[in-house]
Amino acid sequence: MATLEIKDLVVSVEDTLILQGVNLTVSGGETHAIMGPNGTGKSTLAQIVMGHPKFKVESGDILLDGESIIGLSVDERSRRGLFLAMQNPIEVPGVTNFDFVKTAVSARLKANERLRIGKFILKFEDAAKALNMGSGLSQRYLNQGFSGGEKKRNEILQMRLIQPKIAFLDEIDSGLDVDALKLVGDNVSKMKSPDLGLVLITHYERLLDYIIPDQVHIMIRGTIVKTGGRELIQKIDREGYDWLKAELGIDELEDPSKTRQYTLGSCATKKTIPGLR
Repeated sequence: MATLEIKDLVVSVEDTLILQGVNLTVSGGETHAIMGPNGTGKSTLAQIVMGHPKFKVESGDILLDGESIIGLSVDERSRRGLFLAMQNPIEVPGVTNFDFVKTAVSARLKANERLRIGKFILKFEDAAKALNMGSGLSQRYLNQGFSGGEKKRNEILQMRLIQPKIAFLDEIDSGLDVDALKLVGDNVSKMKSPDLGLVLITHYERLLDYIIPDQVHIMIRGTIVKTGGRELIQKIDREGYDWLKAELGIDELEDPSKTRQYTLGSCATKKTIPGLR
C-alpha cells in the first residue's frame, strides 16, 4: 500500500511564494478532496507533486513510500506510481491514443516483463466502452478534436489502464454534463482499492456525490487551513467560504490582486500574487 507524504512544503515561482507550509498524507485506499477559492494553489500543488519544472521547492519535502521524490523528474515520478489527470489536457497530433497509453504502461514494466498486446487491446477497448468513448478511440490522435468532456474521460481511461498508486484528479468534473459526470464518477469509484490513493481537486459538491471522500481539506492562500468530513462539503455548498473569514481572521479570501508581504529566504518581499488555481 503506497503512501504519499507532503511535509511542510513551501514553494515559490519567480521569487513569489505560492505554497506556504502544506501538509498532507495520502495512503492507498483513501480518497481526499481538496477544495478552496480560486487562486489558493490547489492545482499548483498537484503540478508540484508531479514535478513541474517551473516551481522551486524552498523547503519541506514530498515522500513516496518513505523516499523523497523532490529530485526526481516527471517521468521518474510517474514510473514510481504517481498520476495526474489534468485540468486542461493538451492535444497531441500524430500520436494515437492507443500508442500513447501503451507506451506509458510499457514504461512502468519491470526489466523482465513484457506487455501482452492482445490482452492489452482488450483492456483498452473495455475501458473505452465503459467510458462511452466509442470503438474508434484507439486510432484517434491524443485529445485532437475531442470535446471537453471527451478529454476528461480520456484522462480517466489512461488512469484505469496505467493503474497508478497515487492519483491526483484536477477538476476532472469541469466541462462535464450530468450524465458524463456520473459516468466518470462511477468509473473512478470502481477503481478505488487499497492499491490506489486518490486526491480530488474540485470546486463543486456534485463530483463528491459520486466519488465519496474520506477526508475533505480546505486550502486558502497556499496552505491547508481546515480538514474534516462530508459536513465541510455541505457547509461550503450552503455558505461558500465566507464563514472562514471570522474563524481564521481573514478579511478577503478570493482577491489575489492584493499585495501581501511574504518572507522568501532571508528577505521580506512584497509581491502581487497571480491568479493561481
